[in-house]
Amino acid sequence: MDSELKSLEEKVNRLLSLYQNVRLENIKLRQQLSESNTMNEALTGKIQIAANRLETLLTNIPENIK
Repeated sequence: MDSELKSLEEKVNRLLSLYQNVRLENIKLRQQLSESNTMNEALTGKIQIAANRLETLLTNIPENIK
Protein backbone atom coordinates (compact mmCIF):
# COMPACT_ATOMS: atom_id res chain seq x y z
CA MET A 1 0.00 0.00 0.00
CA ASP A 2 2.79 2.43 0.87
CA SER A 3 4.62 1.68 -2.35
CA GLU A 4 1.45 2.31 -4.34
CA LEU A 5 0.95 5.67 -2.63
CA LYS A 6 4.59 6.56 -3.19
CA SER A 7 4.29 5.63 -6.86
CA LEU A 8 1.12 7.68 -7.19
CA GLU A 9 2.81 10.62 -5.48
CA GLU A 10 5.73 10.44 -7.90
CA LYS A 11 3.38 10.31 -10.88
CA VAL A 12 1.42 13.30 -9.61
CA ASN A 13 4.66 15.21 -9.04
CA ARG A 14 5.82 14.39 -12.58
CA LEU A 15 2.45 15.47 -13.96
CA LEU A 16 2.66 18.78 -12.08
CA SER A 17 6.17 19.34 -13.33
CA LEU A 18 5.15 18.64 -16.92
CA TYR A 19 2.16 20.96 -16.53
CA GLN A 20 4.38 23.78 -15.27
CA ASN A 21 6.83 23.29 -18.11
CA VAL A 22 4.09 23.32 -20.72
CA ARG A 23 2.52 26.37 -19.10
CA LEU A 24 5.82 28.29 -19.24
CA GLU A 25 6.38 27.23 -22.83
CA ASN A 26 2.86 28.39 -23.70
CA ILE A 27 3.55 31.81 -22.16
CA LYS A 28 6.76 32.12 -24.19
CA LEU A 29 4.98 31.08 -27.37
CA ARG A 30 2.23 33.63 -26.78
CA GLN A 31 4.88 36.34 -26.36
CA GLN A 32 6.63 35.26 -29.55
CA LEU A 33 3.33 35.24 -31.42
CA SER A 34 2.51 38.72 -30.18
CA GLU A 35 5.94 39.99 -31.26
CA SER A 36 5.55 38.32 -34.66
CA ASN A 37 2.13 39.87 -35.15
CA THR A 38 3.49 43.30 -34.25
CA MET A 39 6.36 42.87 -36.69
CA ASN A 40 3.99 41.62 -39.38
CA GLU A 41 1.79 44.70 -38.97
CA ALA A 42 4.82 46.99 -39.24
CA LEU A 43 6.08 45.23 -42.36
CA THR A 44 2.61 45.32 -43.92
CA GLY A 45 2.56 49.07 -43.35
CA LYS A 46 5.98 49.47 -44.97
CA ILE A 47 4.88 47.40 -47.96
CA GLN A 48 1.79 49.57 -48.36
CA ILE A 49 3.89 52.75 -48.25
CA ALA A 50 6.30 51.31 -50.85
CA ALA A 51 3.39 50.24 -53.06
CA ASN A 52 1.87 53.72 -52.86
CA ARG A 53 5.19 55.34 -53.75
CA LEU A 54 5.67 52.96 -56.66
CA GLU A 55 2.16 53.70 -57.91
CA THR A 56 2.88 57.44 -57.71
CA LEU A 57 6.12 56.99 -59.64
CA LEU A 58 4.40 54.89 -62.30
CA THR A 59 1.65 57.45 -62.80
CA ASN A 60 4.22 60.23 -63.18
CA ILE A 61 6.28 58.52 -65.89
CA PRO A 62 5.84 60.38 -69.18
CA GLU A 63 3.91 58.46 -71.87
CA ASN A 64 6.79 58.43 -74.36
CA ILE A 65 8.96 56.53 -71.87
CA LYS A 66 6.32 53.89 -71.16
